[in-house]
Amino acid sequence: MFFNTIRISFFCAALLLGLHTYAQKAVKYDICIYGGNAAGVIAAYTAKMSGKSVLLIEPGKHLGGLTSGGLGYTDIGNKYVISGLARNFYRRIGQHYGKFEQWIFEPHVAENILNDYIKRARVPVWFDARLSSVKKDGTKLSSITIENTLNPQATTRQVNAKVYLDCSYEGDLMAQSKVSYTIGREANAQYSETYNGVQLLEKHQLPDGIDPYREPGNPASGLVWGVSSQPLATQGSGDRSVQAYNFRICLSEDPKNQVQITQPVDYDASRYELLLRSFAKKQPRSLGAFFKWDRMPNQKTDINNNGGFSTDMIGMNHHYPEADYATRKKFIQDLENYTKGLLYFVGNDPRVPEPVRKEMQRWGYPKDEYTDNGHWSWQPYIREARRMVGAYVMTQKNCQGHETVDDAVGMAAYTMDSHNCQRIIHNGMVKNEGDVQIGGFPPYPIAYRALTPKKEECSNLLVPVCLSASHIAYGSIRMEPVFMVLAQAAAAAACQSLDEKKAVQDIQVEQLRAELRQNPLADGSTAEVLIDNDITPNLVKTEGEWLLQKRGGSQFGAAYGAAMLMDTLGNAQAKQVTYRFDATKAGQYQLMIYVPNVPKQAAKLKIQVENGAQQAQFEPSIAELRNDWLSVGTFLVKPKVPCLVKIISQSANGVIVADAMLWVPIKKS
Repeated sequence: MFFNTIRISFFCAALLLGLHTYAQKAVKYDICIYGGNAAGVIAAYTAKMSGKSVLLIEPGKHLGGLTSGGLGYTDIGNKYVISGLARNFYRRIGQHYGKFEQWIFEPHVAENILNDYIKRARVPVWFDARLSSVKKDGTKLSSITIENTLNPQATTRQVNAKVYLDCSYEGDLMAQSKVSYTIGREANAQYSETYNGVQLLEKHQLPDGIDPYREPGNPASGLVWGVSSQPLATQGSGDRSVQAYNFRICLSEDPKNQVQITQPVDYDASRYELLLRSFAKKQPRSLGAFFKWDRMPNQKTDINNNGGFSTDMIGMNHHYPEADYATRKKFIQDLENYTKGLLYFVGNDPRVPEPVRKEMQRWGYPKDEYTDNGHWSWQPYIREARRMVGAYVMTQKNCQGHETVDDAVGMAAYTMDSHNCQRIIHNGMVKNEGDVQIGGFPPYPIAYRALTPKKEECSNLLVPVCLSASHIAYGSIRMEPVFMVLAQAAAAAACQSLDEKKAVQDIQVEQLRAELRQNPLADGSTAEVLIDNDITPNLVKTEGEWLLQKRGGSQFGAAYGAAMLMDTLGNAQAKQVTYRFDATKAGQYQLMIYVPNVPKQAAKLKIQVENGAQQAQFEPSIAELRNDWLSVGTFLVKPKVPCLVKIISQSANGVIVADAMLWVPIKKS
C-alpha cells in the first residue's frame, strides 16, 4: 500500500473514501490540496461540499497540523473576526466540552473533529505523501508528482488537477511552481514599515550582564551553546533570519495519565547554560518565569516560549524553509531533543532551584495524546517559512489601518508578533534579537489578492497559509483560526474559478464574498446572524446615557468587535439598549448574548425579548461567564416580524454591559 496511516480505523475509512494505491499510475481531480493541517482540512471540506472532486495530500500521518499538534490555547486577538467553518470548528470543540463555543482544547479532541470533517465530506486523503516535482503548461500547473515519505525510492504518483491549493506551512508547492517568494525580514524601507528588519528590543529578553563565553571572561573558551558570533546589524535592516520555532508542549498533571519525562537522546546539559546564568540574575519562583504555562482541560498544558531562554531554539532554523526533506527532518529531531532535554533539565538538574524542580516533577507526557509518536507532538511550530510575493503584499500599513483593501476575504486581529531570530553578543553581553510585539490596532481585512500569485507566474494556484505579506504583517496574520478562514475562502475561490473557467486572479471577488456570507458552513445551511453596536449600528438603539467603550481603550479590553456599550452609573433611571433581528427565513433560532470580562460587572442581566405579539423577560446569572456566550433561549422567528432584544439597566448592582447578540439557526434533526 502506497500511503500508510497508523490509525487503522481512519485508514480503513480512507480506503472506503477512495484512497489510491500504486496500482493506479495517475489520478485526476478538480482540486488538489497540499498540506493536511487545519487550513487544508477546511479547504478540502469546503471544496468537496461544493460539489468538486478533491484530493488532500498530507506528508505526515495525521491531520490538523499545529491545531491538533499542541496549540490548544488558541491565539485569537478578537473572536469576532473568525468566521465560517473556522468558527464552526471552535463551536464543535465547545460541544465536546459541553459549551456553546470553546477555544482551549486537548490535541486529540481537535484531531478527532478535523478527521470528522474529512469523513463527512468523504474526501480522499493521501498520508505519508510529499511533493517531489511539478509540471507547468505556461502559467498553469498541469500536474504534480508525489513520493512516499517513508520510501521515496518507491514508484511515484502523478496528480492532475485543475486548481491547486498550497496549504503547507513551508510553501513547497508554491516554490516549485516558480512563484515569487521571500524568506526572512524585509528592510523597513522596502514597504515603509517601522517594525520589520533587525529589532533589538526588550520583550523576551535576557537580563543584562550575561557573559557569552563558556568560561566567563575568556573568549578563547568559545561561545556558550546557542550564541552566535554574528555582529548586530543596523536597526531595521533586512536579512534572511527566520523567527524561532518551537513545540507547543502538552503535558499532564494527572498521575494516572502520565508518562515520565526521562533523559532524551542526545541530552547535553550545557545547552541550558544560559538558563542557569539567567537564574543567577533573576531567581525564578515558578515554571511560569520561563515557560508560558497555559492550563488546558483535563489537567493538561499548552506550553509556549516565555522570557529570554525558553522553548524557542533561537537562531537554529534559518536554513529550514528551503532545506531538503532530510535536513528538515534532522532539524525537527534536534528541536525535539532540545525541548525534551530542557524539560528533563529543569526537573532534574541540581543547579535548578529546588522549588522549580519539584514543580516540574509533578508533570509528565500525556498518556492519551500522540499515542503513536511516543506521546510527543508530531508538529513543530513553523511560525514562518516562505512567504509568497503575490498580487498584493499585506504590510504593517494594513495591520495598523493606514492602508485598507476592498477585496477582503477574511480578517486578522492579532498583535504584530515576531519571536526572536538571533542570539548575539551586544556590548559584551548575550542578547536576543528579533522579538517584536506591537498591538493596539483594531481588526483589519486581508486581501484576496494576497492569496493569489501574480497571474503571469501561476494562474491556477492559491496560497492561504504562506500568503503574500511582509514579515511583520505575517506575524499578525499567522494564526491557526485565520489560516482556516483564508483556506475556506481560497477553496471557494477555486470552485468559482472552475465554474467560471477563469484564472484564480480573475474571479468576481464580490461574488466570492457573498458566497462566504450566505453559505458560511459550505453546506447550504442558514447562516447565523450577528447584531452588534459597531458592526450593525442601524440595528441597535440606545435609550438613556450609555458609555461607548472601545476595545483595548482602557482596562475594559474584551468587547466582541471594536466596542461595547456600558452603564457604570448604577442609578434608578431606566435605560436600555434594543437589538433588532429581522429574519429572512422562518425557523427556530437560539439567542446568544456575549458577556465580556468587565470589572465590577453586575451578577445578573435583565433581558426582555419581544417576538411579535409575544414578550418574555429573563434575568439570568452571568457571574460565572466572562468573555463567553450566554444562551437566553430558543425562539420561533418569522420573516417580516421583527424580534427585539432589550438589555435593561435600572438599579443594577454593578456594571451593565450591552455587547453582541447572536441568532443561531437550529438545524432540523
